[in-house]
Amino acid sequence: MHLELENIRKVYDQKVAVDNLSLSVPKGVIYGIIGPNGAGKTTTIRMIMNIIAPDSGRVTFDGKKSNIAFLERVGYLPEERGLYKNMTLREVITYMAELKGCPRKTTATRISPWLTKMGLIEYIDQKVEELSKGMQQKLQFVTTLIHEPDIIILDELFSGLDPINVELIRGVLMDLKREGKTILFSTHVMEQAEKLCDYICMISSGIKVLDGTMSEIKSQFGKNALHVEIKGDGSFINGLPGVAGLTEYSNYLEIKLAENANTQLILSKLVEKVEVRRFEIAESSLYEIFISMAHIDPKELEDKARVANV
Repeated sequence: MHLELENIRKVYDQKVAVDNLSLSVPKGVIYGIIGPNGAGKTTTIRMIMNIIAPDSGRVTFDGKKSNIAFLERVGYLPEERGLYKNMTLREVITYMAELKGCPRKTTATRISPWLTKMGLIEYIDQKVEELSKGMQQKLQFVTTLIHEPDIIILDELFSGLDPINVELIRGVLMDLKREGKTILFSTHVMEQAEKLCDYICMISSGIKVLDGTMSEIKSQFGKNALHVEIKGDGSFINGLPGVAGLTEYSNYLEIKLAENANTQLILSKLVEKVEVRRFEIAESSLYEIFISMAHIDPKELEDKARVANV
């Protein structure tokens, strides 16, 4: 199913939440929407789902506007999680599937395999309220997929999940992609977006500032980063000529290079004070790109939006 957004716009109390946003999400891909808090990601998803209507522009699926029949083909996981806590897992899954037009007999054959996959099978006849927050999140993920939707829309999917369950969800998403499903999700977890997504869109202040395949986006920034593994305190590097920015971890540095930076000089200064275990000239990570783009003055975003929408 091909999702198309054409110049959608939404204004709340004279504040522009989403400004003339256009996206094209091909069938059978994983498409990530990233951006700072308040950027307009959730508003965009709610307009896709027809929960709120755009003030202008339109949203189409395979060239047609959404209707009730279409909504039965969508799996939607909202940012605000919500399950009926006095129901058992079996009951809540059956009920949610029925809302999407999936017959009870069909659902009954799917529940155990899904709960087994998500590590929840032993709780099948326990009430939702007896589950931990993370388990409830996995359960809601199951309710999103139980009717076997063609397009899957997930708002902040990875929020609150531990690394083991993030990896579990990642595997499920890859399986769904191989089945030809279209997956659109918003996230703040840049590492997962970078590894999972075929396409990325970044929104800031309601305006699209980046859109394309992961390789296209990275190529815009070139090989303007150093990834350095060290032993010692590398914070001093931030003041050196040629260093435009520094993201520092305990034993790892991501250095943003200024134009015409002398990487050999930076390396020589590093080895004077710390043990260098790895030194690599690399493309900027999605995390670095996110940080650099998120701090652009809003007045500059309109020019970037015009370029992105060409």
